[in-house]
Parts: sequence; C-alpha cells; structure tokens
Amino acid sequence: MKTATIPSLRVEPEFRNEVEQVLGEGESLSQFVESAIRARVQQRKDQAEFVVRGLASLASARRSDAYVDAGEVVDRLKTKLEVARKRQRSAHR
Repeated sequence: MKTATIPSLRVEPEFRNEVEQVLGEGESLSQFVESAIRARVQQRKDQAEFVVRGLASLASARRSDAYVDAGEVVDRLKTKLEVARKRQRSAHR
C-alpha cells in the first residue's frame, strides 16, 4: 500500500522548540505529529459515537416517557464519588 502525506504545518519557531522539548526518547517530530493526529481523530470518533448514543437514548426516553430527574442522577454520582474517595483513602493508609 502506498503511503500518503499530511500537509506541512507552519508554526512559530518558539512553538516548534516547545514541541521538541516534549519529545520522548528517540521520538521524531514526525512521529509525535502522527501520534497527535491519530489521538485527535480517535477523540473525534469517540465524541461522534457519544452523541449518537445520547440521541438514541433521548429518543428511547421520549418513546417510553421514562426520564430520570437530573437531581437524582447528580445525587447518585455524588454517592459513587464519595464511595470511591473513601476506598482510595483506605488504600493509601
């Protein structure tokens, strides 16, 4: 399979220096850029899938008229967070 290129990117010299400072051991600037692009593409795919799931959930809730009050959801999340914090404190003792 033939490879393709991504358009070059013009940046200020200061920014390029900043990027070069965070490169991993033996990592090239090209590898870093490719990795960053791949991560951003995956993030956008995940975000699009999240929106699709959310819209499907909304449609399902409208069909069944089964909604959960936002305050109840927040209360459940607070409880889960407190349990996790207690577990974490216990593990660090």
